[in-house]
Amino acid sequence: MARRPTLDFLKTETGAGVALALAVVMALVMANSPFADDYFGFIHAPIPIRVGDFAQTLDVLAWTRDGLMTVFFLVVGLEIKYEVLRGEFSSPRRLALPVFAAVGGMAGPALVYLVVNLGAKGDVSGWPIATPTDVAFSLAALSVFGRRLPESLRLFLLTLAVADDLGAIILIGVVYSTSLDEGALAGAVMALGGLAALSRWRTAPRLFYAIGFILVWAFTLKSGINTSIAGFLCAMVTPVDPRRADQDSMLKTFMDGLHPYVAYAILPFFAFVSAGFSIGTVGWRELLGPVPVGIVAALLLGKPLGVMAASGLAVVTRLARRPLGARWSDLTGVAMLCGAGFTLSFFLGALAYPRADEGAQGLIRAAVTIGSTLSIAAGGALLTIARRSREP
Repeated sequence: MARRPTLDFLKTETGAGVALALAVVMALVMANSPFADDYFGFIHAPIPIRVGDFAQTLDVLAWTRDGLMTVFFLVVGLEIKYEVLRGEFSSPRRLALPVFAAVGGMAGPALVYLVVNLGAKGDVSGWPIATPTDVAFSLAALSVFGRRLPESLRLFLLTLAVADDLGAIILIGVVYSTSLDEGALAGAVMALGGLAALSRWRTAPRLFYAIGFILVWAFTLKSGINTSIAGFLCAMVTPVDPRRADQDSMLKTFMDGLHPYVAYAILPFFAFVSAGFSIGTVGWRELLGPVPVGIVAALLLGKPLGVMAASGLAVVTRLARRPLGARWSDLTGVAMLCGAGFTLSFFLGALAYPRADEGAQGLIRAAVTIGSTLSIAAGGALLTIARRSREP
C-alpha cells in the first residue's frame, strides 16, 4: 500500500501531543516542588562548546532554543516544501481555506493583544507571542474531541498550523534578529550556497548534507540572525527529487528520519525547559496586568475570531470552500483549538522578553499555559457538542 505522508504526520503529531502535555506538567511540578532549585539550576547551567575557531557558551535553555529547535524548524521547512510540491498541499483548492485561516489566525491575536496593551501600562513588544498554533497539541486535542467528525477537519487544522509555523519563522527572522555580524552572515550565505550546489549531485552522501546544515547553523548563530531561519532555508535547498526511482529523495529521507525525534524528543524537551515557573512568584495582581491578560485574550478570543473571520470571508467570496462534510460549528471548534500556542508561544516569549527577568518569564509562561489550556477546553466542548448533534 502506498504511503500517505500527511496521514503519517497526523498520527505522529497526535501522539506527540501527549508527550508535550506530560513535559509541560513535569516542568510545572518540578518548578514548584522541593526540586525547584535543581530544575532552574539545570535549565540555566552554562554549557561551553568549542570546535576549532567556533566557541560559544550558552545555558541549557538557550542551547535548546538556538540549537535543538533549529532541527524543528528544519523539519517544518522540509514538510512544507514536500507537501506543496508533492503532497496534499499541491492542490490550490485544498490549500486556499487553511492559508486564509492561518493569516487571520495570526492577525486576530496580534490585534487583540495590541488593543489590550495600548494603554500607558501596556507593553506592545509581546504581540507575536500568541500568533502561532502548536500543531501537536491541537491535533492531539482534535483526535480526542473530534472522533467521528470529518477527516477533512484534521487536514484543515494541519495545513493551518503548518502555515502558522511558516508565519512564525518569518516573524522571528524579521522581529527578533539582532545586530548583524557581516562576516558570519557571509559564511552562512556561502554554506547555504554550497548546500544548493550539492543538491545537483544526485548521489551525494547524506553526511555531506548534515555537515552543510551544521555549518549554516553555526554561522547563523554567530551572525545575529535567529537560527530558526537557518533551519528553514536549509530545507528550501534540500532536493525533493529522488536520486533513483527506487529510493526516497534526500528531502524525504531527512524529513522521515528527523520527524519522530523532533516530535517525541526535541519538542517535549524544549517544553520541559521552557514551561516551568514558580506559581508562588506569580500573583493574581501580576496575572491581571495587560501583558498576561493580552496573551490569554489573544489565544482564547483573538485566535478563533481571526481564523473564523478569514475563513468566512474566503468562503463568501468563493476563493475557497469549507472542508468536505464539515459544518461551521465544526470549524468553530477547530478554530478554538488553534489557540493552543504552547511550544512556539514559549519560544516567542523567550525572545520577546529578557530571559534574565524570571518574574516576566514566569508571567509569560503562566499566561501561555492558561490561554492555551482554556482554548483546548473551549474547543473540546464545542467539538463535543458538534459531534453529538450528528448522532441520531
